Amino acid sequence: MLPIMAEFKEIDSCIRSSAKEQRNVIEAFYLCQKAIIHPLAPLFDHKEGQLKPACVDALRRVFYLSDKDQDGFLNDKEMQEFQIKSFGKPLLPDELENIKQTVGKTIPGKTAPAAPGTPEMGLDMQGFLQLNKLYAEKGRHETIWFILRKHHYTDSLSLEDHFLHPRFDVPDYASAELSPAGYRFFMDLFLTFDKDNDGGLNDQELAALFAPTPELPSSWQESSFPSTTVRNEAGHITLQGWLAQWSMTTFLEPKTTLEYLAYLGFEAPNARDLTTPALKLTKPRKRRRRPGRVERNVVLCYLLGSGGAGKSSLLDAFLNRPFDPLYRPTIKPRRAVNSVELQGGKQCYLILEELGELEPAILENQAKLDACDLICYTYDSSDPDSFSHIVDLRKRFPQLDELPAIYTALKADRDKTTQRSELQPDSYAAAINMSTPLHVSVTWNSISELFVALAEAAMNPSIAFPKSEDPPDHTSLYMALGTTACAAIAAFMIWRRSTSAM
Repeated sequence: MLPIMAEFKEIDSCIRSSAKEQRNVIEAFYLCQKAIIHPLAPLFDHKEGQLKPACVDALRRVFYLSDKDQDGFLNDKEMQEFQIKSFGKPLLPDELENIKQTVGKTIPGKTAPAAPGTPEMGLDMQGFLQLNKLYAEKGRHETIWFILRKHHYTDSLSLEDHFLHPRFDVPDYASAELSPAGYRFFMDLFLTFDKDNDGGLNDQELAALFAPTPELPSSWQESSFPSTTVRNEAGHITLQGWLAQWSMTTFLEPKTTLEYLAYLGFEAPNARDLTTPALKLTKPRKRRRRPGRVERNVVLCYLLGSGGAGKSSLLDAFLNRPFDPLYRPTIKPRRAVNSVELQGGKQCYLILEELGELEPAILENQAKLDACDLICYTYDSSDPDSFSHIVDLRKRFPQLDELPAIYTALKADRDKTTQRSELQPDSYAAAINMSTPLHVSVTWNSISELFVALAEAAMNPSIAFPKSEDPPDHTSLYMALGTTACAAIAAFMIWRRSTSAM
């Protein structure tokens, strides 16, 4: 068999056995079982003498997740944590040293000190791959499978579907948000990869952060991330913008957040829970007109208005970007997300969305309207034809009346003009018992007050509906009835006493 095994490298092992003589029977079954449960073919290319690309990619991701401080090395502590996660027991000091020496002999310098007199930094990526290659060459490929399966890899070296897409249903009128554990995970991730400590993730740092994932989420790419959130002067996403971006993603696409939590290595306290503890569900809000605040921290506001009204500039101001006087019509929907501090110091994340040319299609979609927390009707106070677009929208889409709304007059720094409408904006708002439009300009420092007003209205929707007439004051009537009743009872008691005395 030796010449045959030398020619056909895919033959895993050879054993002489005899059922009659009870020789190597158990060993034969063990080798057969091992060949099925821990196959070598998906891991190692015998002809090339190398780990296969899919196996290398999987092990690279395992290394990435095990390198907690992202310094490019697995130090002793990280090696022990990796050993416990993969095999359920720690390495003995001699075993750990033996691993280092073995890798050092095959790839000199891979476990050497960083500088004279400094302690060993640990095992780097190349050394980690070499160690697993040695396992494959020496017939210990079950060790590689233990590692991969503990990190949720299937026999085809893809991540388990139930790990990437755990069941997470969002009830009607509810929403998904990051839990405190989810926010802590994404914050720690940001701080770990901000290597230059400048408070922003540059392109290289973002690439390193998303290395264990296929790529950026598709919705991020379509919306030209990071233009959707807060950036610093260098154009790099800040921690505030990073958390806001994930808050928006979780609100709009909770399954995308769960998928990337799995890719990026979120670990729940209970391993059976996978990634779902990083998210939470809000209490369903069915009756928006009922007084009281909604129990959610992320809200969505649609910006509606005519072309050129200033919606895009409003989004730029929301993200603290300088005013650009050049008009660029919005074709596809555009979103912006940022945190807003409410009265009392509480913060929430406000998502502003400009619908672009898809405005009619989105307003006809009841599911899209159900997900919306507030409508902000905008018009250009210096354009006489701007307000009529709002009037026309409300006539074409009467379902908008079921949503809380705020009317806003933009470009208030310019000369106000009379609108070509049956009613002027103030009179129109008064006719439907709504508050008069807020007059703002993105060039004013007070523009932030508009975002606070929008967030407050979204969090307390009853204040953004038409005002009902004040109910009649029945206090005096109730007091009179109470007085009369007391007098009647007193007279009855006096009469009873007088009749008893007689």
